Amino acid sequence: MPKRMKILIAYDGSECAEAALDDLRNAGLPVDAQIKVLSVVENWLPPPSSLELIEHIDRDHEYLKLALRGASRLVSVEPDWDVKSESATGSPATVLIEKADEWGADLIVVGSHGRSALGRFFFGSVSQKVLHEAHCSVRVARGRIEEPDTPVRLIIGLDGSRDAELAVEAVVARKWPAGSEARIVNATWAMPQLTSQHMVGPINKWFTEEKARINKMIDEAAGKLRAAGLTTDVVVKEGEPKSLLLSEAESWGVDCIFVGAKGMSRIDRFLLGSVSSAVAARAHCSVEVARRRLWAE
Repeated sequence: MPKRMKILIAYDGSECAEAALDDLRNAGLPVDAQIKVLSVVENWLPPPSSLELIEHIDRDHEYLKLALRGASRLVSVEPDWDVKSESATGSPATVLIEKADEWGADLIVVGSHGRSALGRFFFGSVSQKVLHEAHCSVRVARGRIEEPDTPVRLIIGLDGSRDAELAVEAVVARKWPAGSEARIVNATWAMPQLTSQHMVGPINKWFTEEKARINKMIDEAAGKLRAAGLTTDVVVKEGEPKSLLLSEAESWGVDCIFVGAKGMSRIDRFLLGSVSSAVAARAHCSVEVARRRLWAE
């Protein structure tokens, strides 16, 4: 029996959190998904007095009601989802990551900003930390209200890495409304100018083989997307990956960009998401960063 998808949603009642709930209408999620709505009470220091302890208990109750409100909204979106709610205390990003690990979540959903002024000033006070440190896929949601079953437009960034393949797999595993479209975007590079003649042959050989490998991956990905019912095209242009993904998303008016957590270069692996992090921070649409769960079989 296939494993049911587990989705952990951060909800603080802010406009961005509400948008994240709206965004799930067009996320292609399975109807039998298990969803947990989590509201986190920020608590940096232990309460020094009994009065503050009472206030803290009141806040816990308030945030549990907040989580229940978010859960109720989701049930109205898709009655077949198994939705539960929970509140917790601590640093929101840390708590989200810990709860996702404990529960074995497949996907964490966060809004692009929280409701606090500090959260609005520092993009990533929660969403960027979760994006960098989570052990499963993360969706930074910027939803817009659409009618149910409205066709969506998706971009998948494909750079030849294993994580980019995971982004394709994430899209293929979902159920999209009829008429939905996907676009594979690959930022290619120019052949470098070489001053050493003895390096020309090996570099040319590597360049040709690598280009053929990525083209084969693109063709296979396009076939999988079309088999999943998505009208699919491919854009291959010379340029910097994050700039190309963002410009294509803006010009085409996409609903979500899917990218891998890490690219194929060692620099990307060291800086975790020089592409994924920048795209999640700057895109005007939702961004889903695919990552293989550490606890996956």
